[in-house]
Parts: sequence; structure tokens; C-alpha cells
Amino acid sequence: MRKLIIQIPCLNEEETLPVTLGCLPRVVPGYDVVEWLVIDDGSTDRTAEVARAHGVDHIVQLSPNQGLAKAFMSGIEASLRAGADTIVNTDADNQYDATNIPDLVRPIVDGRAQIVVGARPIAEIEHFSATKKFLQRLGSWAVRMASGADIPDAPSGFRAIHREAALRLYLFNDYTYTLESIIQAGRKNLKIVSVPIRVNGELRPSRLIKSIPLYIRRSLVTILRIFILYKPFRFFALLGLLSLAPGLVIGLRFVLAYASGAGEGHIQSLILSAIFIVAGVLLLIAGVLADLTAANRHLLEDVRMRLLRLEVDRDGSPIRAGDGMAGAVNRGGA
Repeated sequence: MRKLIIQIPCLNEEETLPVTLGCLPRVVPGYDVVEWLVIDDGSTDRTAEVARAHGVDHIVQLSPNQGLAKAFMSGIEASLRAGADTIVNTDADNQYDATNIPDLVRPIVDGRAQIVVGARPIAEIEHFSATKKFLQRLGSWAVRMASGADIPDAPSGFRAIHREAALRLYLFNDYTYTLESIIQAGRKNLKIVSVPIRVNGELRPSRLIKSIPLYIRRSLVTILRIFILYKPFRFFALLGLLSLAPGLVIGLRFVLAYASGAGEGHIQSLILSAIFIVAGVLLLIAGVLADLTAANRHLLEDVRMRLLRLEVDRDGSPIRAGDGMAGAVNRGGA
């Protein structure tokens, strides 16, 4: 029996959640069972009660608020423990057109992909500002550079994930899951594709974009952290070379001056050259150490995946919140 679970991370969504749930399907081609799962990420309103009243099958309750990335991962783990063969993630504000879910999962059903990302028609979305559209393109470019996966709308949260891919995902970023999960997929050689989707009208302002300057700053920091985390040697080596190059040039200038008998007037150049060269060497050493740390992280991710696989394959395994997170998981229903 093939099971699809549609998960929805929520934070104070009692007003928008009924609209979103009212559009979700209970029948999707390729699956025998379709269930819904809501992650209540420390809501202070009636999100959990509304979810139960509208027939949600599983409710994960986190306390206090953990952030979108951890809420996403809690839903992934709960869905796996509930026996999901495929997990679809969507937003509680009904941004994504739920009638596209069969299109979203079709590459997985056909065996052509393990992760599918819905590509929004960004240029046509009127309520997206020019800044947000630019950051969407920037995020997609950063993901393409770090992962090699050509996903035109990397920040899209509308995606389908096969069970085997879900077992191998683990996020380190707290702000959002969208970019890092694609980079992980690319680096772990998971098959990832993109399909065009439609979007609905805006029900409420974005929770991630409280202000444009804050969103720009956090997005750029997220992209920078992703490069450091997944391309550590390349990142530090680039910085090291940027420091070594002027150091060597300045040092060569001193050597030439010294050879011509005018070295005493260029002692400052020698000191500055030494500073640049030492900094460059230290950055290269940091790159090597960071690369070794990344290798250890890969081993730990593999151990986690094996332990999680044993847990979700165990008969009668209870559904509960993600490891290390306070919370509770309940069966939903009216």
C-alpha cells in the first residue's frame, strides 16, 4: 500500500489553514492512501484545534517555536514514522495551487526523480516585489553553484520527496529549508527535478519577510553559510588566494628594491607582505580543517540515516517530534 502524506508547517494559522486544507486532495493517482500532517510550530492561537476539526490525520506540536527549518524536518520525520512513501510539503497560506499535487508527485511515481520542486511563475506573480524576485534568482543561482542541480525556483516550498531521499536529508540552517535541502540533494546524488506549478492569490503577508532589509540580510547570510558549509575548502582557499596574491606581489616588489640597493626604504612593504602571506596560509589551513570536519559530518549524517531507517521500519513505531525538540504528536481528526 503506497501512502502519500501532505505536510504543512504552521505558525498561528487558524485563519488561513481551513482554506488550505479545503483545497488539499484525498485521492492522488499512484497512491492508495493520502493523509494530511500539520506541524504546529509553537502557535499561540487555535491552529491545532482547527487542524483537528478539519480532519487532519497527524498533528505535530512543537514548543516553543523552533523555526521553519526545524518544523519542516519534524514533519519529515513524523511522516516517515507514519509510513509515508512520498511526502509533499506545502504552505499554510495556500500560496501553492493544490491541484498541482498530482503533477508534483508524478516524476516520483514514474521513478524519474526522488525530489521534485514546484517552479512558480515568478515573473507573473504581482504581489512579489522586484527585490523578492531578485533574491529568488540569487538563491537559485547559489544553489546551482553549490549543488550542480539546475532548479529554476530553489526557494519554492512546494515540493515532493520520496521516502529514500527524506531519510537522507538533515538541515543545519535554522532560517529556511528550501535552499539547503536542494544542495544536500545535489551533493548526495539524489535525482531532483522541477515541474511548473500555479499559485493562488495572497492570503496574508509572508512570515519570512517581516521587512525587506531584514530579509535581504538573512538571505545573504543564509547563502554565505551554505557555501561555507558545503564548499568549505573552496571558500577558504579562495580567501587564502586573495590574501596570498597581494602578499606575494608586495614581497616581490621588496625583493626587487632590495636587489637594487634600495631595500631599506621599503621595510613597510616587507611587513605588509608578511601579514598578507601569513593570513593566506592560515586561511588555507582553515580550509583543510573545514574540509576534514565536513567529511566527519557526512559520516554522522550516514549514521543518522541508518538509525532513522531502522526506527521507521520497525513495526508499531510511534510518531513523535524530531530528536532534541520539545513537542508532542497526536492523531488528528474531528
